[in-house]
This record gives sequence, C-alpha cells and structure tokens, in this order.
Amino acid sequence: MSGQTITEVRGGNVYADDAPEETAKVIYFAGGCFWGTERVFRILKGVIDTKAGYANGHTQDPVYADVCRGDTGYAETVKVTYDPAVIRLEKLLQAFFTVIHPEQEDGQGNDRGSQYRTGIYYSDPADLPLILTYTYKERKKHSAFHTEILPLEVFCEAEEYHQRYLEKNPGGYCHITAHDLDKVRKLNEH
Repeated sequence: MSGQTITEVRGGNVYADDAPEETAKVIYFAGGCFWGTERVFRILKGVIDTKAGYANGHTQDPVYADVCRGDTGYAETVKVTYDPAVIRLEKLLQAFFTVIHPEQEDGQGNDRGSQYRTGIYYSDPADLPLILTYTYKERKKHSAFHTEILPLEVFCEAEEYHQRYLEKNPGGYCHITAHDLDKVRKLNEH
C-alpha cells in the first residue's frame, strides 16, 4: 500500500493524501486563522500533508463566509497527516503550543470570533491520553486555558484559495510571528 493514495470521506467532502496507509496518522489543530497554523505544521519534518478546513460545526458544507458569521459552530482547523515513525504526536503538540495563546478565548492575535478558537480534535481515541497529559502540563503554565480538546465530529475542507495560503501570498496576514516559526523550525533538530 505504500505510496498509494488514501481517500477520506467526511461530511460530503473527499480528501486525498499521499502517504503509506499503514503508518500515516491524522490529528486536527485549530490555532486561530488556519493560514498561519497550516504554515507551522508544513515546516515540520514528518508531516506528510496539511489541509485547511472547518471542524466540529453543525451545518452542511460550510464555506468561509458562513463560518465567519460565527453561528455555524465551526473552527478554522488544519488537518495534519503525519508519519509517527518520523515525528511523534508530542512534538506536534509542542509546535502547536509554541504558536498559540491558550489563555485567549475565541481568538488569536487580531482575529476574534468563535471560528478562531483554539482546539485539538482527535480522530484516534488512542491519542487522547497523550493529549490530556501534554495539555495538563500546558494548563499549569497559564492563568486561563481555553483550548478545547474534543473528538473530531466533522471536518470540511476549506476552499482552494485557503490551502497553503501563506505560501502563495507570503505577505499575507498571520498572527504567528517569525520568532515563533523559528522556534518551531528548531523542533526539527531534536
């Protein structure tokens, strides 16, 4: 199966990732605007693919304008497909918490609204103990903690112009600083 395409269908959307089916894992991160969050994970060795999208809402086939209204329940989220033989989930969590401010509720940076909340959405229940252990340590570092940890209910891929947006538009707005990105790049060294 190695090298074949994996197809995933959720909420009427189809996703394809080139990854060895027997080893690839998936986790979903909501870290404010998905443009910067996607860029963060794309610089990590072992990340096979990323998709910007909308997670855990309650409407069918949302588009960006729907999600921005703030009444769909969706969070801007990045689907991260990774090779656990190259990068551990713990390192993905470390990268995530390097670039978010979990004490900020319903937003990151200048982006405000429930669609910009932070969250970790897992599709493999076996990942939950590690996620809870890691976030327990993170909670102790902050006076408030608003990062939700939930099973993935639905993920809808965002419009094509949102995919790898900051690669296509290097001057685009991002709440994640260059300094934060440098810290994430250093995670590749360990």
